[in-house]
Amino acid sequence: MSEGTMQRRAQREQPERAKRLTRVLVCAAAVPVMLVATGCSSDSGPDDGGGDKAASASASASPSPTVQAAAYRTLPEACRALSKKTLEDLAPKAKSGKEGSSDDVASRASCSWSSLDNNGVKGSQFRWLNVSLLRFESDTTRGPGDKLAQEYYDKQVREIRATPGAKGLNAQAVTGTGDEATAVRYDLKKKEGTFKQQTVVVRVENVVVTLDYNGAGLAGDKTPDAATLLADAKKAAKEAVLSVTRANGPAAASGSPSDPASGRPSAPASKAPSASASGKS
Repeated sequence: MSEGTMQRRAQREQPERAKRLTRVLVCAAAVPVMLVATGCSSDSGPDDGGGDKAASASASASPSPTVQAAAYRTLPEACRALSKKTLEDLAPKAKSGKEGSSDDVASRASCSWSSLDNNGVKGSQFRWLNVSLLRFESDTTRGPGDKLAQEYYDKQVREIRATPGAKGLNAQAVTGTGDEATAVRYDLKKKEGTFKQQTVVVRVENVVVTLDYNGAGLAGDKTPDAATLLADAKKAAKEAVLSVTRANGPAAASGSPSDPASGRPSAPASKAPSASASGKS
């Protein structure tokens, strides 16, 4: 091939190489544009459901309803809630206590004692003592145990103050016993004599203690002194409250009782007395 021919061929090929180089540069320049476009299109838009997913995740993470645990988890044996000495003082002729029926003694328990001191022609002294214990568990729907106990406590006091046939009824707050306590006393006249009724209702945390104590002089014997009966009832009620604290151990709530006299920890169905139930028929 002559030099002239080679020169002409090189001149023809040069524009072709230039065209191919131009196409490569154009394609190379287009790649970043495509990448940028792709990156922009990957951002979440209003229709991709991202907001709904976040809201759903937030809702599923919401905590379940909770309620503070009740301070006391059990009850003492009702017939052992009072000491032997107290029983001898309040119901001296009672041979043993009569335990009330309950399908859950850890939540509801009661015991009663009947005492009849028969003095023949001189008459007789009758005493009837009853202690009832009711414990409330905390419930996410109904509320904490102490709140439920307070509602029951208030109801108990109202019902006792509305006792049919009660004469000379008097209600008074009792200090130094539980979180709150009320003593109600009144007379009930029956054919056997006049019965002096004393009822002390106490709430300590999530437990309500109801202590009934009544006395009467029968067959001509003298009527017992109401003030003495009331003092005995208050003493017995305080003792019953302490038995609740002891039954739950020193770890109840968060430690030992901060006030032994009241039975309150350092941290966190009885009916109104009736004539047939109390021997006042």
